Amino acid sequence: MKRTTIFIEESVEADLHALARRQRRPVAALVRDAVAQYVVSERQASPARVGFIGIGRSGESDTAERHEDILFAGVTPHGAGSTVEHSRPPRRAKATGAR
Repeated sequence: MKRTTIFIEESVEADLHALARRQRRPVAALVRDAVAQYVVSERQASPARVGFIGIGRSGESDTAERHEDILFAGVTPHGAGSTVEHSRPPRRAKATGAR
């Protein structure tokens, strides 16, 4: 579990503490339950869609292996005048043979 901080209106906080006392539960448990219910309802209302998969068929077979080279090609840090060569680990040879 991860600790986090939230900011809420003072009136909502007072109501939350009153509800926690009535239910004899910690405020944190009420907040966790409420956030979990909200996330589930939002996920059901609008499921994540990954509509971009497969739209950019480049014909290249090593794009996943070269993604950093592709992303950083011609990038200049903080508006500097020249391109920067990023040091990359050497590429591993493709495995051959049966698995």
